[in-house]
Amino acid sequence: MKIGIIGLGDMGKLYAKAFAAAGMDVCGCDLYENVKTLNKELIGSSISVLDSIKDVTEQAQVIVFSVGIDQLQSVVEQVGKVIQPHSLVIGQCAVKTIEIEAFERYLPEETQIVSCHSLHGPYLSSKGQSLAVIRYRCSDETFPKAIEILEALGSKIIEIENYKHHDQMMADTQAVTHLGFLSMGTAWKNAGFFPWENEAYFGGLDSVKILLMLRIYAGRCHVYSDLAIRNPWAKRQVSQYALSASELFKLMIQEDEKGLRDRVMQAKRVIFDKNPQKKKLLDQKTLEKIHLSGPRKLKSKPNSHLSLLAMVDAWSKLEINPYQHLICQTPLYRLRLGIVEHLYSDDELLEQTVNTALCDRKIRGDDLEFHTAVSNWSSLIENEDTQAYQKCFEETKIFFRERLEEGLKKSNELIKKFCSGSD
Repeated sequence: MKIGIIGLGDMGKLYAKAFAAAGMDVCGCDLYENVKTLNKELIGSSISVLDSIKDVTEQAQVIVFSVGIDQLQSVVEQVGKVIQPHSLVIGQCAVKTIEIEAFERYLPEETQIVSCHSLHGPYLSSKGQSLAVIRYRCSDETFPKAIEILEALGSKIIEIENYKHHDQMMADTQAVTHLGFLSMGTAWKNAGFFPWENEAYFGGLDSVKILLMLRIYAGRCHVYSDLAIRNPWAKRQVSQYALSASELFKLMIQEDEKGLRDRVMQAKRVIFDKNPQKKKLLDQKTLEKIHLSGPRKLKSKPNSHLSLLAMVDAWSKLEINPYQHLICQTPLYRLRLGIVEHLYSDDELLEQTVNTALCDRKIRGDDLEFHTAVSNWSSLIENEDTQAYQKCFEETKIFFRERLEEGLKKSNELIKKFCSGSD
């Protein structure tokens, strides 16, 4: 069967190249103004870049959608009018609720539908990464063919029972993960300093935070806004994370030692003591060697780690077991859970963190900036304000622009070291 890819952006090209490398017959299309550039970029490959959706559907019996959420409805409507009978459709949208609604509305009833989601960005090879697959409307005869096609990506295929379960997990593994790192970047930008120049952020945990923050801001804004705003399960989790950050910060500034300790330890019991892990996600010795630009000359100072305390508090309030979500982990999620686990599994470090939160008034200014940033991002998501979301994203991106490339490179190295073959 010939495979047609609708949308030859970053992920569409990644899929097309993988299918072609496996010997499959591949064609695709994109916006008309991109055709000339794509032809130059894909010259020498066996991938045919066609002029229109109609051209693709006339040639291909398998249609792979790889378009943005905002364009999905109109693109599926166009495909539905010209698609061949009984074609196999594979959706590669990150929010399955939106995707399935479009497929149900515009595709013929006899169309076979399988939905998938590569749980990584285009900066990583698909080999060894996680690929969520959902059998939505597909016969016993056709489904194995869909799996055979997707196996060309070299990913670890994980079958999810339904699209709603997928979106619920993505709300935590993607939307709230991104919120934390977006807020860190905005907080440091608003405070007017680069964290790698501040001794409070020299430790291994903070080095991971910084690298993942830079990785996100090196990406495209719409990827993160779509995941946060269009996923129907994301708002509840985003709201709870913001509430947890706010309530913990209040306990810190009130210097309420009993209140803060009780809350931190209660969350620890719910999330970690009830879910003990035989093997930690991160190599703790190596973790402390991670830095943005070579070895540090100055000794790191303690940090309150409000962003991590808030994450565990939110999980406990939402009754989420984060380890269950590792079935659909992204590299960022695994690393976020890894640094949280590192903090809560080290009693001495956790004690130091709580003491810093209660007693170090200098770090409190940074925590205020973080609390404010989380509240702002949460409000933008709650109000579905995509324009303000993009403005905030781009302003922070400009502030860190000189280190984004390095952050992307080093975060790739970090992911390969700690997430190889499992994400």
